[in-house]
Amino acid sequence: MWIYLATRVKAGLSVKMLAANLLLTILFLPGAVTGCGLHSDLFITTPKNMKALSGSCLQIPCNFSASQEHDFGLGKIFGVWIKNNPYFGENPKNVVFNSSGTVLTYPMNITGNLSQKQCATLFSNMSSIHTDKYFFRIHSSSLRATDICNALQIRVIDSPPSPVINVLGNLKEKESLTVTCSAFTPCPNSPPKLIWNLLKDSNNNLEGNTDGTFTAQIQEIITLTDKHDGYNITCSATYPLNGGKDNKTAEETRTLSVLYSPKNTTASMSPLGLVSADATVNLTCSSRAKPPVRNFTWFKISTGGPLKVFEGDFYSFNVAEGGVYYCEATNDVGNEASSKVKVTMRDRGFASTSFKWGAILGGIFGIIVIICLVILVWRLKSEGQTPPEPQSQAGEHASVKTPAEKTKGEEKEGEGEDPIHYGEIVFLEQRPKPSSDSAQDAGHQQDTLYSEVKVRNTTNNQTQAADGVEDLYMNVRNTVDAVVEATHDT
Repeated sequence: MWIYLATRVKAGLSVKMLAANLLLTILFLPGAVTGCGLHSDLFITTPKNMKALSGSCLQIPCNFSASQEHDFGLGKIFGVWIKNNPYFGENPKNVVFNSSGTVLTYPMNITGNLSQKQCATLFSNMSSIHTDKYFFRIHSSSLRATDICNALQIRVIDSPPSPVINVLGNLKEKESLTVTCSAFTPCPNSPPKLIWNLLKDSNNNLEGNTDGTFTAQIQEIITLTDKHDGYNITCSATYPLNGGKDNKTAEETRTLSVLYSPKNTTASMSPLGLVSADATVNLTCSSRAKPPVRNFTWFKISTGGPLKVFEGDFYSFNVAEGGVYYCEATNDVGNEASSKVKVTMRDRGFASTSFKWGAILGGIFGIIVIICLVILVWRLKSEGQTPPEPQSQAGEHASVKTPAEKTKGEEKEGEGEDPIHYGEIVFLEQRPKPSSDSAQDAGHQQDTLYSEVKVRNTTNNQTQAADGVEDLYMNVRNTVDAVVEATHDT
């Protein structure tokens, strides 16, 4: 019995505790204290979160409605923006803007027609201090209410985010691809300038979004080729700030990966030129493709058309007869054939003919070498025969050999005899001064006259001998002068 009563009491307490917990949960649900969701006279439609760029503006899309039908076209109506806490009675400074003009703490302006339930607002000269939560309120003759359920969270950033590059289409050669570059545009009055490397002068468009915000974008349609594989598309967005005095730029790059059929397919042969019968010939096929080449196929041209002879990029065979070959490269996108390679066999009489021509050419070359050597030797001999040195002075002079200059034979002949004075006189005949046309032959226009005088001197009269030598020298001198004068006269 006591156990039964204890169980009943415990069960009753559990029910009461459950009811209390349920009541507390209901009371402290988000918005329950404020009556959000249970009773509200004003509802606004605006994005939940918005980003703004410091130094720029923010266009806030906004519409509102009331729980009861109100004619907002009658009388005056004002819009109020409150930050942080909608209950501004405790903190009036939370009211940052009133379209009546009574509060203009923040640089805001309601651009929408409030009588048409439009509360669009332009927030100018944004800075980091404007990052906060905002509530909208209506003041009219028939309604004064704040939407406490739909707050707008604004976050101000210092640098713009990178634009977004989107591609639409199949990334395969010969396909059309639509490329779009978009940038967030918090301030439609000063949109960013978009440029990219696809086209220098692309038209910037301002596209409206479903939530009332705007996006700047440029778009191009390109036809893909193999050259677009690995191509970098770069798009940049430049935002004017502080009324155009400054700007900030964000950039984005996207690399294209394009599939294409085999390109630059080539066939090569080794060895080159004529080949002998039964010689080994190597044929190689190469190509570039994306995805890579799946298979290579070799064909030989025949009277009935191309004949498949081998599969693979390297084809080696012994030559039995000449022929024309080509290869074909294939991947998942397409195929491409190479240029033709001709295998030509060497004739049987080719070796003997080659030997004959080699002998002929060798003989001709030998004759040319011999002729060149003969000419070289002749020139060397010609240069070795130097002509007599010309006299350094124009006019005439005489050279006399002294006894010391006599040859040994002459000394032997003079032993036991009276001293004999030898003199050798060289007469130079000066021709008239050559003209400019014959100046180069001037060295050959002098005639040399030789005279040899022997004087015997006795031992008895040395003085007379000396005088005789002087007289002889004077006579020779006079003779030279006469010869020179006669030459000049002629």
